[in-house]
Amino acid sequence: MVNCCGLLNTNKEPVPLKSVEVELEVRDHVATVVSTLNYENKEDKPLEAVFVFPLPGDAAVCHFSAKIGQTHIVAEVKEKKEAREEYDDALSSGQQAFMLEESEQSPDIFSLSVGSLPPGESASIRLEYVTELAVQADEGLRFCLPAVLNPRYQPQGSGGSEGGNVQVTSVPASLVPYSLSFSARVSSPRPVSKVESSCPLDPLQYLNTEQTQATVKLAAGHKFDRDVELLIYYKDAHQPTAVVEAGQASSQPGTLMGDPVVMLSLYPEFPPAVMSSVASCGEFVFLLDRSGSMSGARIKSATDTLLLLLKSVPLGCYFNIYSFGSSYKHIFPKSVEYNQKTMDEALKSVEEMKANLGGTEILKPLKHIYSQPCIPNQPRQLFVFTDGAVGNTKEVINLVKHNSGSHRCFSFGIGEGASSALINGLAKEGGGHAQFITGTDRMQPKVMQSLRFALQPAVVDISVKWDLPKGVSVTVLSPPITALFQGQRSLVYAQLTGQSSEASEGCVMVKYSLAGHPSQNQLHFSLKPAEDTGLTVHRLAARTLIRSLEMEERERKGEEDGVKKKVVELSVQSGVSSAFTAFIAVNKDNSEAIQGPLVRRNVPTPRMMGCRMPMSCGVPVMAQKKSCNMRRRGPMSSAAPVMDTMDKGTTFDAGDVPCSLNAFSSESRLPKQPPRDPLLQLVSLQKAAGCWVLDPALAAALGKTSEEVERPKPASVNQEVWATILALIWLHGFKMDAQEEWELLAMKALSWLRAQKASCVTECVEAGNALLGCNVQKDALGI
Repeated sequence: MVNCCGLLNTNKEPVPLKSVEVELEVRDHVATVVSTLNYENKEDKPLEAVFVFPLPGDAAVCHFSAKIGQTHIVAEVKEKKEAREEYDDALSSGQQAFMLEESEQSPDIFSLSVGSLPPGESASIRLEYVTELAVQADEGLRFCLPAVLNPRYQPQGSGGSEGGNVQVTSVPASLVPYSLSFSARVSSPRPVSKVESSCPLDPLQYLNTEQTQATVKLAAGHKFDRDVELLIYYKDAHQPTAVVEAGQASSQPGTLMGDPVVMLSLYPEFPPAVMSSVASCGEFVFLLDRSGSMSGARIKSATDTLLLLLKSVPLGCYFNIYSFGSSYKHIFPKSVEYNQKTMDEALKSVEEMKANLGGTEILKPLKHIYSQPCIPNQPRQLFVFTDGAVGNTKEVINLVKHNSGSHRCFSFGIGEGASSALINGLAKEGGGHAQFITGTDRMQPKVMQSLRFALQPAVVDISVKWDLPKGVSVTVLSPPITALFQGQRSLVYAQLTGQSSEASEGCVMVKYSLAGHPSQNQLHFSLKPAEDTGLTVHRLAARTLIRSLEMEERERKGEEDGVKKKVVELSVQSGVSSAFTAFIAVNKDNSEAIQGPLVRRNVPTPRMMGCRMPMSCGVPVMAQKKSCNMRRRGPMSSAAPVMDTMDKGTTFDAGDVPCSLNAFSSESRLPKQPPRDPLLQLVSLQKAAGCWVLDPALAAALGKTSEEVERPKPASVNQEVWATILALIWLHGFKMDAQEEWELLAMKALSWLRAQKASCVTECVEAGNALLGCNVQKDALGI
């Protein structure tokens, strides 16, 4: 099988995509993105350009058009088979045609076909989508413009979609041949405090004195060679809101697009007494990706994070650690009780973990985890760490949803190109929370925030009650809310049908039970639609309903045609893409048929974890000349092509070459590991019960000799109490900037100290401060 991830020789293989222009408009937590892709055919033959690229997994693609010269063509949404046939027929008859389709395996991969571009001709493709912005650990809103499409590992025997696979041509990010211009406009009812990015930005420009509107641009000269991540911060962020949007005048009342739609953003407030108590039970299952694409800094960061997690798990819980690649492993045959013996055994295994398990077969370990019986009174919490390079995204998410009644799933996307469809889908269907770790982000604070969520009591009996005036009825379009977390947003979309002459206000109430205490939050909203909002809310609502119906269709395994028919009808009516439809545009004004054989060019997408095999193993992708009347397209699949099989039992994607086969492995080139981070060094010495032991290793972690640490100890205090107080003083004195990373294990240490009922605590704190050169108050320690 040809490896399509080899280096592309840009001299011999001209790339028709010249530049990408992106305009982003953010209104509060909703983003509208307009991308313009500029193509030019510098060859002497007609050209077909095929560009496979990522988009956010929850984006609603709602507009697609093309401009050739002075001709402007707006695409229509049609059933996918019909769109493909129309595209093929147009090219066969020498017409220009453009098609945009979503992968049937993963909703964050799209294929754009630009057909019959004559020699010397230019074309501009305009693509528009809307998406919600996720709330981060520090209350920032995250927008990501994906550029990197890492090869997706297609599990053996999955077969992909019927009819063939699309070729994902990728090059190392440093060789990406097209440029990006990017500008953003941000507006909110609350002031914009700052905007940060993983890429260099021009200074933020405020448009009004209230600072509720601002613009920002990407610094000039940026190549579209990595994901562009934007973090937007508002003052007094994340208040409950309701937006009612008027229906489309041209659509029939009673239909989704013809009726008003309301978008509710709910931020439940939990009672402080409940939030201050941390659960002391639970079964924690950690699932770590050890495929080849996790090598280097990713696997190091993941294993360091597992250390923090294992030290923070409360006594009385159960746990297990799975790791996977082409196969999977587990440390214990089944989850074990958390104690000193099991923690030591697990940490020893974690230290030996390398990214050497080949491909990315995540389904098998998930099935094994779900086959294990749940432990009574120990709610199962699943933590998944992966760079998200899998081809069977929908199958994985479907499995998690099927088992969502028995666990919560917390997911972590690691590195550039992590599949947002996979990471967000795991958390959404598993009732948990998703996090993305990119660039220089530290994984630990984000993971520890998710652990705090996991230790919150599970919210049960969630219901949404509507109070609307007579004559107005509501149809909820969102799936039922399955999880609520303090400070995290829950979105609800609903269609409002009918009118009322009596009242102009409605009310929605969210009721739930938390740790045995019934609670509720309510939100009043105006029934008068907001003006000049376009159809953003309608499109997001349509996307939400389409995704729910697609999930239902997969659960029924396509046995009933009615659900698929509903998706197609809703997609066509709303103009929002789906797995079963495509955008198609044909230039019917083109009077002269384009002559000559059509040359196909696969436009390369940047990748971060490329083929690390010796160059002789990589086969550059060459142009495929196809006669117009002979060509037939196979359905698109997100499956990345795999390399020639070296071991007939296993295939690997280009990012997942095992180190033993890989002469140019990034791990083999790594310098010797630097000494462990001082914080992790101290944390590694904590016992499962929460205490520290007074020994030379602790002294070294504190930067002292054994004698210096032992001499000031008050005589009546036992060594473990003294050691534990010293460790807490060091954490508060030197690592307050990383408090969210060690907060939970410090709470465990405090619980242990209180249980000792030790005397002379004040004297210990004073002596410890003097030894370490700190000034930490006893109250600040919580003792």
